[in-house]
Amino acid sequence: MTGLVTEAPFEDFLAAAPLIEVDAPGIAAFVDTRLRGLYEVDAAREVFRFVRDDVAHSWDVQGHRVTRSAVDVLAYREGICYAKSHLVAALLRRAGIPSGICYQRLTLFDDASGGHAVHALNTVYLGSLDRWIRIDARGNKPGVDAQFAVDEERLAFAIRPEQGEIDYRRNHAAPHPEIIRTLEANDDVLVMYRERLPAALA
Repeated sequence: MTGLVTEAPFEDFLAAAPLIEVDAPGIAAFVDTRLRGLYEVDAAREVFRFVRDDVAHSWDVQGHRVTRSAVDVLAYREGICYAKSHLVAALLRRAGIPSGICYQRLTLFDDASGGHAVHALNTVYLGSLDRWIRIDARGNKPGVDAQFAVDEERLAFAIRPEQGEIDYRRNHAAPHPEIIRTLEANDDVLVMYRERLPAALA
């Protein structure tokens, strides 16, 4: 993708990382059963649709459980964008498709009056196209319509610079340390979402 900064070695986007357990039995079983025989783009689309549609966003369902790792999210079928991005990365990497994580700074609610929070989405390297794309499996709802697209991004949120929003456009092979710290420091996802999400990344 034009303008996407990727600093980690390419092989890191296929490897396990903190909260991205590529070799966990549940991750392997999903890939073996759901992705077997699918071509690269179809496998990536299947992972996206599963995490977007079959894994609930914790805020949307007002759940209290904090899921952190890919294994947690797969087991409980819920998580905020951070956790969901870990599952997308783990499933794709297990399938041999390089995947990373990108972040955006968004308003927490409709405008900047409620403050800002960091949002997570995924990168996917499609060898057949020889390029990275970005996908956002946050989960759709009224006003949010993210789709899997290879030609033109269809992400969950459009960046509004006038509201202080930022598209960081850095392709991380592992979750940002501030994201890991936030997830590990909280045990109620609704409190975390309202009050304790990082407002920006260094």
